[in-house]
Amino acid sequence: MHTYAIGIDIGATNTVIGLVRNDGQIVGKETLPTQIYTETKSYIHDIVEAIRKVMKDCKVEAIERVGIGSPNSSYETGCIEENTVNLRIKERIPICKMITEELGVPAALDNDANAAALGELVYGGAKGMSNFIVYTLGTGVGSGIVIDGKVLRGHRGFAGELGHVIVDPHGRKCGCGRVGCLETYAAAASICRNYLEAHAEMTGSEPTEEQKNITCKHVGELAAQGDKAAIAAYDKAAYWLGFALANAVAFSEPEGIFLFGGPTQVGDILMKPLKKYFEEQLLFLYKGKVLVELSHLPSNDAAILGAAALQ
Repeated sequence: MHTYAIGIDIGATNTVIGLVRNDGQIVGKETLPTQIYTETKSYIHDIVEAIRKVMKDCKVEAIERVGIGSPNSSYETGCIEENTVNLRIKERIPICKMITEELGVPAALDNDANAAALGELVYGGAKGMSNFIVYTLGTGVGSGIVIDGKVLRGHRGFAGELGHVIVDPHGRKCGCGRVGCLETYAAAASICRNYLEAHAEMTGSEPTEEQKNITCKHVGELAAQGDKAAIAAYDKAAYWLGFALANAVAFSEPEGIFLFGGPTQVGDILMKPLKKYFEEQLLFLYKGKVLVELSHLPSNDAAILGAAALQ
């Protein structure tokens, strides 16, 4: 007999609510446009109504829990903290308390990277692993760290900001205010910057206005077609990722490292040089002993599955 949970992915554009079966199948979805909400009560009301609708549409009478993945969130308090960048609601949102009061089931909240790690553990390539790391590449670079079967959250719940380890102290300015963070080389916009710099160096010319507006997806398409500047862009991301992953292994000795997100969709264009640089940088104790793979979760559903695994 199947059981069900709700996974909620709160993104800057959409809030996606998925009804997830215990075997990892998403049997139904509802979507809300995140940016139309400026007030907590109406936002939570519509989330709850979307949950009820997807349950009704799928003829599911009961769920075991609700899990929510959101940036700037606290697992300990169950709240999305105030002034979250991708929300127009700027107050603190006690989302777990409010959903539990409405539905009568437990609700858990965590940041999207920690949720992704739990999703990989329950539904993906980390099944059976007690020690692994998930890196999420997208607008930024996030990470979820699992040690001895538990997500590492730290003293205040904000551990795991491996996108903000400094890989080059004389490198690029990061949005966090520091210089040389991994995110400045391996996030989606950073890969576009890698491309523009490589193109200028190879051609000796400044990029056109059209090139300045290039997307990471387009850079990936160019790389797949053999464009040298695009390949170099991913190679630079792979180099710094390999450097950072090797350092992460030194403090946690994971069995595996999994990567997912838009920039990883190029597959071997990123992964082949990444594995090479990673092995070169590893301490001899760990060489050849750490699996590095793309996430086994379907890219479009990873955030929902990860949220549904929260409890």
